[in-house]
Amino acid sequence: MSWRGYRSDTFDELIDAKGHPRDAARALTDYLSRLTPADLADRRQAAELAIKALGVTFTVYSDSDGRNVDRAFPFDIIPRTIARREWDRTEAGLKQRVTALNQFIADIYGPRHIIRDRVFPEELLAESVNFRPQCMGVRPAGDVWAHICGSDLVRDADGTIYVLEDNLRVPSGVSYMLENRMVIKRVFPEIFETSTILPVDDYPAQLYDTLAALSPRPADQPVIGLLTPGMFNSAYFEHCYLALQMGIELVEGGDLFVADDDCCYMRTIHGPQRVDVLYRRIDDLFMDPEAFHPDSLLGVPGLMRAWRAGNLALANAPGAGVADDKVVYAFVPEMIRYYLDQDPILPNVPSWLCMRSADRDHVLANLDKLVVKPANESGGYGMLIGPRASKAEREAFADRIRANPRNYMAQPTLSISTAPTLTDDGIEPRHLDLRPFILSRENPYVTTGGLTRVAMNRGSLVVNSSQGGGAKDTWVVETDEEPR
Repeated sequence: MSWRGYRSDTFDELIDAKGHPRDAARALTDYLSRLTPADLADRRQAAELAIKALGVTFTVYSDSDGRNVDRAFPFDIIPRTIARREWDRTEAGLKQRVTALNQFIADIYGPRHIIRDRVFPEELLAESVNFRPQCMGVRPAGDVWAHICGSDLVRDADGTIYVLEDNLRVPSGVSYMLENRMVIKRVFPEIFETSTILPVDDYPAQLYDTLAALSPRPADQPVIGLLTPGMFNSAYFEHCYLALQMGIELVEGGDLFVADDDCCYMRTIHGPQRVDVLYRRIDDLFMDPEAFHPDSLLGVPGLMRAWRAGNLALANAPGAGVADDKVVYAFVPEMIRYYLDQDPILPNVPSWLCMRSADRDHVLANLDKLVVKPANESGGYGMLIGPRASKAEREAFADRIRANPRNYMAQPTLSISTAPTLTDDGIEPRHLDLRPFILSRENPYVTTGGLTRVAMNRGSLVVNSSQGGGAKDTWVVETDEEPR
């Protein structure tokens, strides 16, 4: 195949504006140029078969008939490449960001210095759907609340990397990152012999060590469980995969109980066994019917009692989602300056908060140019992409903003970067983002790269798998050459 006809109208991760491969992509593009279209079609089919054999799926909550459906995860065989030199800076920025976020969460549920010093407005908490009063006064080990974070990164047309949002409740997708690497090694085994592509397969061991260190009984072998809502959850594949890779128990609410001693136990054929750590993949409101939704059948009555008593560690801690709020996101640069006395390494996307009258007026006057997001939706739902919306859609969205300005924020429509993607019509540019995963502990850990999500439809900016997005393997590559 030839790269001569390949062009993108924005920054491309593999090919520069002159049509030359970027340094980190040179070995990959040279390798791909030696393959014929038939070779690529064969490799693509091999990847699809491998994904089916491995059972890599995600659940779409409803199809056209209103049923939940398991689908094979869409995967593109052309990896996204990043130079190690650039990644080192990105990694430092992610560690800085998550450190500040954890200090913010601890402060919000504790002394509230950041509010008293007028750096963060208290009124934001009054309408925060993820603030949990039940967590006030609790101090988890090391004051770490978000042990696992997935931050979404995008690159604009000028090459600048921005943090688009942070996910601190139950971030998902890391299993797809790991499986993508397994699949691509089957598809392109030769290139791994000649290129220095940094590994990602140590994540389950790193996650296990992070969880084990939280045990309230450090002298003993900790009993760790992954608490899942069950097989109908969209991320159930990931729950099973991570539990298996870490060698921990996969449990549902009915498998656990909290006794009168405020300890959590797992039901086994040998009798109750005390649980030290739960990696919970259940939202706060469903995890404990005593503390939250009384009619929840997914959680465990008394789980919050065990956590507050210090007899059980929960990762992530309840209440960590207060920092997921997209309005709170706008204050992260100030959090970094306030708590760490540092300038942010990675910038936020410029944002307008509709709760501010001047910002709201600007947003309403420029809906045709902006992306408007609700504060606590995820998966790409509930937002308006102004340049691609109809006049009627923009007018309806304006009414929503006026009715509940606290719930909306807006950002410019970025021309986010692309990468070559194998489609039915050949290799074409497709927009993408990147979700690295950060483990907060004494020595924070960041995955080498992360999950690259790609919009499989031409021109689309929506990368979420529930709306037609797919994934690529992400290669962080050692290179001695200067970047172009």
